[in-house]
Amino acid sequence: MSVSPSSSASGAQRQQLIDAARDALADIPLASRCRGLPSLLHVTTVSRFVLESLQRDPALLERLAEHDELRRPPSREQMHMRLHEALSACNSEEALATTLRTLRREWMVGIIWRDLCRDQCASSEGSVKSAWDTAAAVSQLAEVMVQGALGWLEEFLAPRWGRAWYKDGGAMSLIVLGMGKLGAGELNLSSDIDLIFAYTHDGDTQGGKRSLAHLDYFTRMGQKLIRALDSTTVDGFVFRVDMRLRPLGEGSPLVASFAALDRYYLEQGREWERFALVKARPIAGDIEAGEALLERLAPFIYRRYIDYGAIQSLRDTKAMINREVRRRGLHDNIKLGAGGIREAEFVVQVFQLVRGGRDTELQTASLRRAMETLSALALLPSEQLTALESDYLLLRDVEHVLQAMDDRQTQDLPDNDADRERLALALGRAGWPQLEAELDALRQRIHSVFDAIISSDDEPQADDANGPDVPEWHALWQGDLDNEEACATLSQYGFVEPARSLSLLRGLANSHAARAMQRIGQQRLDALMPLLLASIVSEYRQTIDADSQPAEHAPSSARLRVHYRDQPPDVVLARVLPLIEAVLRRTAYLSLLRESDGARTQLIRLCAASPWVAEELARYPHLLDELLTPETLYTPPDRESLTTALDMALLRIAEDDEEAQLEALRMFKHAQVLSVAASDLAGLRPLMQVSDALTLIAEVIVERVVQIAWRRMVGRYGQPQAALVQSDAPGDAPGMAVIGYGKLGGIELGYGSDLDLVFIHNGTAGGVTDGPRQLDNNVFFTRLGQRIIHMLTVVTPSGVLYEVDMRLRPSGNSGLLVSSLSAFGDYQRQHAWTWEHQALVRARAIAGHSQLQRDFEQLRRDILQQPRDRSALRQEVVSMRHKMREHLSSSKTHADGFDLKQDAGGMVDIEFIDQYAVLAFASEHPALCEWSDNVRILETLSECGCWPSDAIEALHDAYLRYRDANHLNALAKRGARVAATAFAKDRERVTACWQHWMEEGSVEAGCR
Repeated sequence: MSVSPSSSASGAQRQQLIDAARDALADIPLASRCRGLPSLLHVTTVSRFVLESLQRDPALLERLAEHDELRRPPSREQMHMRLHEALSACNSEEALATTLRTLRREWMVGIIWRDLCRDQCASSEGSVKSAWDTAAAVSQLAEVMVQGALGWLEEFLAPRWGRAWYKDGGAMSLIVLGMGKLGAGELNLSSDIDLIFAYTHDGDTQGGKRSLAHLDYFTRMGQKLIRALDSTTVDGFVFRVDMRLRPLGEGSPLVASFAALDRYYLEQGREWERFALVKARPIAGDIEAGEALLERLAPFIYRRYIDYGAIQSLRDTKAMINREVRRRGLHDNIKLGAGGIREAEFVVQVFQLVRGGRDTELQTASLRRAMETLSALALLPSEQLTALESDYLLLRDVEHVLQAMDDRQTQDLPDNDADRERLALALGRAGWPQLEAELDALRQRIHSVFDAIISSDDEPQADDANGPDVPEWHALWQGDLDNEEACATLSQYGFVEPARSLSLLRGLANSHAARAMQRIGQQRLDALMPLLLASIVSEYRQTIDADSQPAEHAPSSARLRVHYRDQPPDVVLARVLPLIEAVLRRTAYLSLLRESDGARTQLIRLCAASPWVAEELARYPHLLDELLTPETLYTPPDRESLTTALDMALLRIAEDDEEAQLEALRMFKHAQVLSVAASDLAGLRPLMQVSDALTLIAEVIVERVVQIAWRRMVGRYGQPQAALVQSDAPGDAPGMAVIGYGKLGGIELGYGSDLDLVFIHNGTAGGVTDGPRQLDNNVFFTRLGQRIIHMLTVVTPSGVLYEVDMRLRPSGNSGLLVSSLSAFGDYQRQHAWTWEHQALVRARAIAGHSQLQRDFEQLRRDILQQPRDRSALRQEVVSMRHKMREHLSSSKTHADGFDLKQDAGGMVDIEFIDQYAVLAFASEHPALCEWSDNVRILETLSECGCWPSDAIEALHDAYLRYRDANHLNALAKRGARVAATAFAKDRERVTACWQHWMEEGSVEAGCR
């Protein structure tokens, strides 16, 4: 960073500064080895503080050189050892103050020297490479000083006041949280240190002449610590201490217990305090307790959902700063002015606050690490982020030089030629004009990025992007129009029942939840509603325009609109308003919908297309986060991506926190199913892929639930005893497998389907687990099964994972919850009814012990391939189908409609035909056992030549059309019934096949 004093570009001003420093050095009795240091003149020319320090203590430089601290920083351990040695000789608080200040001055001179002499020290280990290194060194100095002072005070004052103690006998220390740049480990050279003091619980001190309540003791200890660090003596100060970030700020108690902090932040915590706590870090006292405190406060700091409300709060904070800048004329302040340090930090901090609850990697006090995480998560373009960091570091370099001049906290650019030249010299620039132009361009770049991400309320907003109608909607929402005018406005924009829509809007505005909102929440609602109404009308108009395009040729958004081209704005509004009401107490979502045009548009399209989606969003508002990324919303991931995403979510949670794990599983499921529904409505996925995706989501979740339950059981009871015959291959230890039946086994899950499950195990009969609390193997696996069912079905505010049906296990509800594989096989061979073998056709191992899954699949094939009397089989299958029709068919009670599933000629007829075919023909055509889903079974039947291929093709096509209609009916909440005339040709063909093959039995294997 330095420039040779003889540089011809330095100019007269620069030479005058150098000469003055040389003359001052001549009067200081420095050791000869120090006087010859090549950087001495450069450092003392820039820093009057270093020059004055050498005048006060000429031996200071020699001590730094002796410890090699002019080239490399001392380690934290070295600093602790030296400070402890010095403090051990202190016998009064005055001596403590002198010792702290003497060492602080020496170490600060070393930090400034290394910062100003980067070029000369570049080859040294630990040398300064950037402002990050200097900031870390100052932060380390502050932490060492606070820790040393606190430790000395606790020991010195113990005879007088005693100590606070934990119940286990351990000494309790004051918890010191470093805030701001100290918490981040990124202090500037002459910074205040922002602190918050806390202690774990109330009680009384013991062991001293006088017992004090913990609150009194820690308050006094905090006061002593502040005085030791902050007071200015003849030796200067250590660090100025700012306690205003504590709850309620100045005038409030200096310290607070954990319980008091919990209450405060829960009941009174303000948005700016969330920003402050992002950078909180325990730096002294009981570090472990401090970390536990921050874990308790994490839900206040980081919302579980994507928190767009943080943007507006940061805007408000920045607007307040801007007013102060204007009032005090701080435009040349490189921290607070436009394009300054604070704006660069806000750009990073907004991502931490908005996304930190979901992307927990962003939960760091360090701005440097947060920048690295932004890059890893691709939340900002890498080029933009690189430029932002580079510009930020130059501003921090400028800040450090400004403060190094006089050890004074300032961020104002100099207003005199001498200090301007000192600044240019320190930064290696030819002169002030060059540096000034560079800083102007740099600050403009930072301000542009800041504006793009957190545009200030002082500037016009882009609300007019939604068209000129917004003012009318604003007047309507605010109640400025009477009923007649409001209804006329709604009617003008396509509302068919304007009076009803107006009633819904007024109902929301006057609801108890809306009236109970705080001022900021009401402002967010008032800002959103006109935009929402304008967007609903805009989408409706585009829907009408999309009618002119065939759906198959329209863009995806138009294909989506095909599902609601007959829906007027009234319907969409009625579906969206329950969601708005649901988030009135979580106003960050109101901000999200206001800030993000894309999220608002996706919300309207999906709610208009599907009342089911609308209800899901209202029930689980965190799904709004998914609307921010249409590229992933409309493209559900494959198994690998699903597994990776779920594992990443679970890795952030402690293994013993089952409640949090289940919450993460539910949120994962809701988000992934929404993605499938969105792609389904948009026509971007064919039917088979929709069912595959929904089934895959269930499989991945069940697999993780099994793993979590298994770990819990084994941790408590140990491993179940191994089977009698074991190989040495890995993975052959006993375990349990989950078998999916019905739609899950048949890879045909729909929206809201429950899971038909059967559990089997391969543990030794009569064996026990090997843990300290032994269980019989059968009891172990039964409890494991119960645990899995509980985890899948437990009801929480986030709903359930899945409803579970276990009635297809051997002997149904009266049978064992978990059977051994051998018992399951015996039952299937000797006791199972025909309908149970039909169910086995659609069975498939989906999770659990890998070898056991393979063993089950082999057993299934063996059972299905058994030779059977086809005539007797056919009669039993037909008899079962007739019973189902009698109880489930709607033809008797609803002759005007057709039930896609249960009525004659519907889906269940095709499924029974499939199941009969597998049981009848698999002994001759084993390929029929390969698949558990109806579509692939039909395709295999055609390949095997069991029945005429044209008839099978008709069943295949009809089944796909039925299922497609059933999926869309589910999304539209219309049930399985359609018009009586719908699918007439398909029903005729299915009925003919059923009559010909099943009722009459006129076609046998190989016959055409």
